[in-house]
Amino acid sequence: MEEESETNENVDFIFVADEQESSVEQPPEEWSSVEIEIKGENKKKLLYNEGLYSPGSGELCAKYITVSNSSVLRHLYYNYPPVTDPGINEALLKSKPETIYPDDGQALYLHLCHEINICPVRLFHKSLLTPEINLRFYGVEDKGVRPMAMALQFNKNVHRFNISGNFLSNDACYHIGHMLSYNCTLTELILDGCRIGASGMLRLGRNLPINRSLMFLSLESNYLGDLGGTHFAQQIFDGATVNRVNLAKNQLGRLTASALAEVLEWTNKLTHLNLSWNCFYHVPSTVKMLEQLASSTCLEELSLAFNSLGGDRVANVIKKLLLVPTLKLLDLSHNNFQNEAIDTITSNLLSARKLTTFNLSFNPLTPQDAFNVLQKMLKPKVKINQLLLDNVCVSKSFVELLARVKRRKNRKNFVCTFGTVLQNWTIVGPDPRDLILKRAQYLGMSKKIKVDTAMYFLSLAKENPKPIATKEFQDRLDADHVALDEDLVAGLAEIFPGPRTPKSRTINLNLIVEYVLRLWPDKKLPPTPPPEPEPEIEEAPPPGGEKEKKGKGKGKK
Repeated sequence: MEEESETNENVDFIFVADEQESSVEQPPEEWSSVEIEIKGENKKKLLYNEGLYSPGSGELCAKYITVSNSSVLRHLYYNYPPVTDPGINEALLKSKPETIYPDDGQALYLHLCHEINICPVRLFHKSLLTPEINLRFYGVEDKGVRPMAMALQFNKNVHRFNISGNFLSNDACYHIGHMLSYNCTLTELILDGCRIGASGMLRLGRNLPINRSLMFLSLESNYLGDLGGTHFAQQIFDGATVNRVNLAKNQLGRLTASALAEVLEWTNKLTHLNLSWNCFYHVPSTVKMLEQLASSTCLEELSLAFNSLGGDRVANVIKKLLLVPTLKLLDLSHNNFQNEAIDTITSNLLSARKLTTFNLSFNPLTPQDAFNVLQKMLKPKVKINQLLLDNVCVSKSFVELLARVKRRKNRKNFVCTFGTVLQNWTIVGPDPRDLILKRAQYLGMSKKIKVDTAMYFLSLAKENPKPIATKEFQDRLDADHVALDEDLVAGLAEIFPGPRTPKSRTINLNLIVEYVLRLWPDKKLPPTPPPEPEPEIEEAPPPGGEKEKKGKGKGKK
């Protein structure tokens, strides 16, 4: 204990620090980051007391720019401005403003191509400012059709859009059809060879009744079939205003003909209709469709080529078609009209008021049929200026009549095409009798056992001049070792015929001998030797006859 007290007494205190609490804030004068010399009273406070200054103006004094951020927030004379909204409310509560593109569609087309990452078609982009866009056989992709269709929705420049030869899917057909519901400038849409099929026709034509500007629709070579044809007929029935239609090479048949007949009974407004290269073989449905077309008052052009049409029933309906008051062109080429059917059709040419082109090319017309058709052109009431008869054989009289027609005043610009001109000569070929007899002579002399067939025929005819059956003649040739086959014997029976029997044909040997002597006049049979005279038999004299003769004489009694 004593030791501890001694140590305590020896401790000397050098410095004792004042106790400070960390929670107590230092006065502003002692802030290390701020050094302000206050000289007298603050002018701003004086102005503030007089109501001439407001410390909440929000303006930052240039004197405090060098001050650190931490001290600015705590500065005595600084009022920090409130933070404005950076756009959160607008982003959450308001939709993004839509970009408005020009109506020509160029900017919209480029934006859509960039959006789906495809290369834009430069020709299409430039043609958006022209009346026509021609992308025929351009190889347009299916996904590239959507930007094109959207660019054309409000375009006011393009009147004709040709996208033929590009294979279009159902999605592409949908977007083109959707474009037709907005576009009011496009008048011609050409989709030849796009292979859209029946499903594509359904999607393409869904908005056809809404569109009122489209006048020409070409769907050639699209494999529509009867189902696609019925879809098109339904769209016409629903109010589509397109009046010029090309449906060639689409395998349309009986169902399409029946559907078109029903539709045309109610709305018959087509002016140009191309139904060539189809399958209208069913006569009743085809006749029904043509009857409805014949009742039209606005039909101008009709093509029925390559449909194997023929017969009197179809010809009678086509005869009624010529009575349509506005018909200008009728194409019946590559069908089966001939003889009476042609006469039936052409009987109404006088009543065809505006018909200027009549095509009957590649029909099996006879020269007389062609002459009869051309003879109708002599009448002034017939207005035809183009008569097409390609691949139709004509006679010399047809050519003379054509020259006569062209000399008429109303036929100065008349055009008539035709095929081969048949002349009035007869074709002379080798004589079959000459050929077959020389052939028989060659075969007879070419074998081991040589036989002069000409001499053989002469001897055979001399032996048996009557007609001989072909089988019997063949047996005789085999027996005599004459090398003539069955075909040559049949040819002899055809060229040198004898009386025909119910069972077989015969050969007239006398006709063969006659021509053999004309062909080889030196060949003659040796003369037949005369028959040997029979020896005379002398009768034996009666006994005693000589004595009696000696005793007799003149003067003896």
